[in-house]
Amino acid sequence: MRIIYLFTLSICFLLACKEDKTPALKTQVKTAQIAKKIDVPIDQSTSPKTMKTLDEVMGKFEPNHHEDFVIIDVKYADQSNRWMHRQAYEAFINMWNHAQKDGIQLTIKSATRNFIYQKGIWERKWTGQRAVDGQAMNETMPDHKQRALKILEYSSMPGTSRHHWGTDIDLNAFENSYFESGKGKKEYEWLQKNAAQYGFCQPYTAKDEQRPHGYNEEKWHWSYLPVANQYLQTAEQDMNDHMIKGFQGSETAVEIGVVEKYILGINQHCKK
Repeated sequence: MRIIYLFTLSICFLLACKEDKTPALKTQVKTAQIAKKIDVPIDQSTSPKTMKTLDEVMGKFEPNHHEDFVIIDVKYADQSNRWMHRQAYEAFINMWNHAQKDGIQLTIKSATRNFIYQKGIWERKWTGQRAVDGQAMNETMPDHKQRALKILEYSSMPGTSRHHWGTDIDLNAFENSYFESGKGKKEYEWLQKNAAQYGFCQPYTAKDEQRPHGYNEEKWHWSYLPVANQYLQTAEQDMNDHMIKGFQGSETAVEIGVVEKYILGINQHCKK
């Protein structure tokens, strides 16, 4: 009798386990079917190493206190104390070495600029402390929207600059004319031919039907896409114009549509 009792007890236990697992199994199958139907993976989690927070996207941090940022050796820049995202810096060094072999000198003239740094640039132009095209903006453009649009030809509002990300650098000069003849033309042609193989792209090309809005052309500005596009994705998904604040003239961001026209208004080849 004891043997029969134990045998019966075992059968009941197995049936109970089977009944407990069945709903979970059905749920898994149903979830998989739904995922297949809408053509997305079941697990859509993102690695912490590639997730970018809004504070990071908007430059609200100190690069010298961020684990992803490193200081640039002065041999690659025009001065000390410039910073870059580690991956972008490593890629730049590889590109720099290639350029050297081809007789091309690449010098970083600007790299990471956080929110506070960009605020200083913006407000000096906004208040007339720094001239824009020879004009003191506070005097010649009292209309705030028009003043902002003029500054936005070449300078970003704080919180919206790709330079916040440590992935973007300005090389050799800040004038398009420099790259249109002589030594500068050779440097620009070399970058056009070779930069892509190191992950770099020129985000601000001449405006056309594909890029009707945004900053004017900047032949000196190059972006390391493998990391920059992680920041861009967060900006596209999570940012809106009402978040752009904390500096003089920020109220114009909503009226202008800065996220759509400036952050996302880049060379389409740089979004790949």
